[in-house]
Amino acid sequence: MGHIVVIGAGQAGASLVGKLRTQGYDGDITLLGAEDGPPYQRPALSKAYLLGEMERDRLYLRPRDWYAGNDIALRTGTRAVSVDTTAQTVTVEGDEVLTYDHLALTTGSHPRLLPDAVGGNLDGVYQVRDLADADAMMPEFVEGRRLLIIGGGYIGLEAAAVAAKMGLHVVLVEMAERILQRVAAPQTSDYFRDLHRAHGVDIREGVGLDTLTGEGRVSGAVLTDGTTLDIDFAIVGVGIYPATVLAEAAGIACDNGIQTDVYGQTSAANVWAAGDCATLEWHGQQIRLESVGNAIDQAECVARNMLGAHEAYVPKPWFWSDQYDVKLQIAGLNLGYDDVIVRQTGDAQSHWYYSDDRLIAVDAMNDPRNYMIGKRLIEAGKSPAKTVIQDPETDMKALLRA
Repeated sequence: MGHIVVIGAGQAGASLVGKLRTQGYDGDITLLGAEDGPPYQRPALSKAYLLGEMERDRLYLRPRDWYAGNDIALRTGTRAVSVDTTAQTVTVEGDEVLTYDHLALTTGSHPRLLPDAVGGNLDGVYQVRDLADADAMMPEFVEGRRLLIIGGGYIGLEAAAVAAKMGLHVVLVEMAERILQRVAAPQTSDYFRDLHRAHGVDIREGVGLDTLTGEGRVSGAVLTDGTTLDIDFAIVGVGIYPATVLAEAAGIACDNGIQTDVYGQTSAANVWAAGDCATLEWHGQQIRLESVGNAIDQAECVARNMLGAHEAYVPKPWFWSDQYDVKLQIAGLNLGYDDVIVRQTGDAQSHWYYSDDRLIAVDAMNDPRNYMIGKRLIEAGKSPAKTVIQDPETDMKALLRA
């Protein structure tokens, strides 16, 4: 049956090799991971794990012996250094060469770092991307200490929530006009700004970092408005970028990610890609979806297509974020929205995004029922009238039958 090599032992890579086995593939499988441990869930790193509410073993998607039991060669602490798509080989550190019949690139993404020139190389400056990052910063979370968070996206806000709950003094700066500007409507930004300020977080919008200061270790910050802060440590959450170095060096087409067709194939024969590193077709354009849901679904579709299914991948985007006692659930993609309808149900709130009169996305805060209804409506291509959504008397479940 041949040999399938998967580079990248994250959520996508783990999902792909698991699906290969459940689909009956009985050839050789090698899963290469640069980190030392088995594949694990990343979202919890900035939430429950950082809070100390989740043990390390619970992060693992499957125990290590599961891979051996399913005849999957899980090689952790092993970094691929090059791919030859003509010879169909992968070279790993130490100059070992693996031959493949099919190759999957599930290399994920990297956090954007602060340049050394502005203090990014000082001790006490962290990002939240992998388990080593979370382990390194965990001792910093001590009541009364002063934390600066740079970036008002979901990672920054989740870290702020953890720190505030643990009694730290938190300042969060966001260079854009508002937090979550890139990913959410002003109504959602307003909701979470109010939530964080109610918990004592000092949110400053339209203000960025000029430089971090300190001798060897960070001890202060100068902001773009001239403000100076005394801080004990800093967390950088200014976005991620796809891990495409291997693909680019191999001559595989990349543009803000490894380009794939509807089946997950790249421009190279017998080479596939899935997860954060891969672009996909969405309503006539190439996009990347940075989410657990996409990593699982796209990787499982690629696994089936490796085995001949020829199944087009149709993404059903969903995301989530936990902050304090609020669970945000997002369905759909809000690209191109021109109107947002706010629905209030007691303490629950949901924001319904429309493009013209077409429902395209829903943000639901502590509102799982309307999240599920919105998700099903979007997937079914149904768009209730905006006045119907806004009316608190509307029987929302009945909309699914309309």
